[in-house]
Amino acid sequence: MKDALIFPSATGAQTETDEYTRYELLAPETASFKIYYELTATTAGAKYLYNPIRKGSVASDESVTDAMTGKPLEFHVVNGAEARKDPLMVKADVDTDYIRVTLARPVPEHGQGRVVILKTYKDAKSYYTEGQMIVFNRPLGVKRNKVVLPAGYEVVGLTVPSQIRTEKDGRIAISFMHAGSGEAPLVLKAAKGAQAGAAAMPKELTSAKSWEVPFAGESERARLSERAYQDRDIVYFLQQPETHAFSLYHDYTEKRPGINGYANVVRAGSVASNPSAYVLDTGEKLKSEEMSGAEMVASKINAGETVDPKDRVVVIPFPEPVKAGETLRLRIAETYTAPVSYRLESDELVFDRSLGRPRNAVVLPSGWYCTESAEPATVSQLPDGRVRLDYWDDRPEATDVLLKAKRRVTQ
Repeated sequence: MKDALIFPSATGAQTETDEYTRYELLAPETASFKIYYELTATTAGAKYLYNPIRKGSVASDESVTDAMTGKPLEFHVVNGAEARKDPLMVKADVDTDYIRVTLARPVPEHGQGRVVILKTYKDAKSYYTEGQMIVFNRPLGVKRNKVVLPAGYEVVGLTVPSQIRTEKDGRIAISFMHAGSGEAPLVLKAAKGAQAGAAAMPKELTSAKSWEVPFAGESERARLSERAYQDRDIVYFLQQPETHAFSLYHDYTEKRPGINGYANVVRAGSVASNPSAYVLDTGEKLKSEEMSGAEMVASKINAGETVDPKDRVVVIPFPEPVKAGETLRLRIAETYTAPVSYRLESDELVFDRSLGRPRNAVVLPSGWYCTESAEPATVSQLPDGRVRLDYWDDRPEATDVLLKAKRRVTQ
């Protein structure tokens, strides 16, 4: 029997996914910082999304937009008692205030309601001066974060391993993914000493590759992209190993104006089947088909990438091209058969595959337990007993997953 795909979904309480926060530290004497917060409601049928205002922080300058259309959304600040009147928020903290956002459309089944919240917080306990340094001392529960320093400041202390990047305007920023449970214990210290103005502007990133062997396949542009903000994630559902097959779904946001389709080049040694796709924001199903690279070029589908005429490509045309200021969040599912990547050796399951997304997950087939995982992973169990391993990769190169498993003893 084929192990089914399990899509994230929830009923009965507010649930969220794909949170990403960007903090911009303002002048130190203000003790204030701007927050750009992306979050996604996932409870089927939800009409509202509630975002708590952290205790001790004073919020101002709030605005909310729909991530799909870029249009403003209606919102109000309500107290915890008012929030509890919503059946999805019966456990709201009565001592907390919330930003209640009216979603552009009810969340479809297995779908999403994506919003972007902008606000400014004043919080002297989180952002303060310490001698000649500024300190941003704020445990962060969101798993993907970015903090931008004021102009002219450099990083001199950092407790959470992070990328260090330069913004287009020359400000220094740190960015990280926190895969573990609980809050990331962030303490960021900075001091004056960085260049400002035109001298601080970063050079254009190039396609040059490192002479170092481990990074030979990645360009400077790819190595210095912000991993925490990349929004592609993928879940592999291994079928019984004798089949050499695994089903998968991956979520992807298209933001580039003019793009009118998605193309997934089938990796050599793999055979793709049963492709399907839909728009997570609306639940609208999309057509999908497999074709050659030459056929894709002839079809005039612009997926934003060049394919070899000999490639086999799974193509998902969009109803219309993406417009400036709009985005599409897609969920694409398919089944791969790849005997080299996925096989049975004696009594042992072997999954040996390079995974290129920042967020990857592999679900073992029913009846199997993990005996080896070369890459570090967090582990959870699905309601049907299958084991899921999550591989969050904050490095620019792909994660080379070598995973082995054996059958459970029959109880």
